[in-house]
Amino acid sequence: MMLKSVTESFANMIHGLKVGHLTDPVIRRSKRMILDTLGVGFLGTNTEVFHIASQYSKIHSMDFDDTWHPATHPSGAVLPVITALSEALPQSPKFSGLDLLLAFNIGIEVQGQLMHFSKEANNIPKRFHPPSVVGALGSAAAASKLLGLSLTKCQEALAIAVSHAGAPMANAATQTKPLHVGNAARFGVEAAFLAMLGLQANKQILDLKVGFGVFYDNYSPKVLPNLATYTWLLDQQDVAVKRFPAHLATHWVAEAAESVRKRLVTDRGQLPIDHIQRIVLRIPDVPYVNRPFPDSEHEARHSFQYVACAMLLDGDVTVPSFHHSQINRPQVRELLKKVELEHPLDNLPSFNTLYCEVSVTLKGGVTFTERCDTFYGHWRKPLSQEDLQKKFRANTSRTLPNDTAESIVKVVEKLEDLEDCSVLTSLLKGSSPQRPLQNYSAYDHSIRSL
Repeated sequence: MMLKSVTESFANMIHGLKVGHLTDPVIRRSKRMILDTLGVGFLGTNTEVFHIASQYSKIHSMDFDDTWHPATHPSGAVLPVITALSEALPQSPKFSGLDLLLAFNIGIEVQGQLMHFSKEANNIPKRFHPPSVVGALGSAAAASKLLGLSLTKCQEALAIAVSHAGAPMANAATQTKPLHVGNAARFGVEAAFLAMLGLQANKQILDLKVGFGVFYDNYSPKVLPNLATYTWLLDQQDVAVKRFPAHLATHWVAEAAESVRKRLVTDRGQLPIDHIQRIVLRIPDVPYVNRPFPDSEHEARHSFQYVACAMLLDGDVTVPSFHHSQINRPQVRELLKKVELEHPLDNLPSFNTLYCEVSVTLKGGVTFTERCDTFYGHWRKPLSQEDLQKKFRANTSRTLPNDTAESIVKVVEKLEDLEDCSVLTSLLKGSSPQRPLQNYSAYDHSIRSL
């Protein structure tokens, strides 16, 4: 089939890919993404942001979810949609684990392909928060697949979703940032339903600079490959899974600071704060992660300075590291006063190439320097399956009984063999399967709890 436009090629990919197109690496990597995102979602239900606006923020309120390159959080806008749809839609036979994996990967693929249409997207974003842009289309694509939309209606769904996309980076490091991912999930699935119900939009939306191109100065879209020769982006590159809930760039700082600490502190000793004269962080110039004295947990999650000092002081960065009581410790504030930033010209603001050097100079003049080029958890250095499951168990420990958490681990581990996805959704609800919702208005009400 000769595809006439970029938008049509995306619709063809969404409509035409089948479970037989899934490869072993794609299945393996996407199952890891699913387990990690579920764990982060359960952890997020304990946050203040969740309690303020729970209908939007179950996934991203900890800034703990996976990250891809070019930069976006791919899973958070897709997984809530397909799990909710698999539960809500009357389906005979029921959706299988492979159905879920296919829809999930289509939602991830759409986001990745769109990010590759812009050189600007290769760098840490300055204008729009990427999940609010590509996430809405990933959600629409995944929902369109599970709803079984035609090729034309897949085009309409993408076009409708573009009108809901976009959120400014100015709201990073605030309680509003978590809404970006939740809204992407919500608006994408609504776009798919509206397309199904006949709402029309511009079927060339991805081809136009005044369409999806408004989000990028150097937007250069390309028609996707034919399905007969299609290769998944997830086949070519893994995702980054965070070890602690903060902006991805701070993970380089944390690992370099951890190495320096090992040279300053012996055995179970304490960091010699009074003997430290100067702390230098050599990092890329990323203004919204430059926060010398953060006042809130959300600012601390977006602070090179705070993460470096927390690691130097405690030897670890964890979920409690961002609690208000930890941020305002006198020892932390004393260390923060000693931090200076340098921006080497070769250290570009790209998650694929950036590095971090941490130098600590003592009052006697001795300096200890360590560098991190690739932190543990980066797509070039993925977490082991054991550590990924350990993160999941820690994240769900306050919300799920141990046996339920272990059951979810086992189900996701064998998701491609699952015949009925209600097994998974029942575990996520912590209850027995219930009757599916029968109409769109009821589903529309429930989807707002995402």
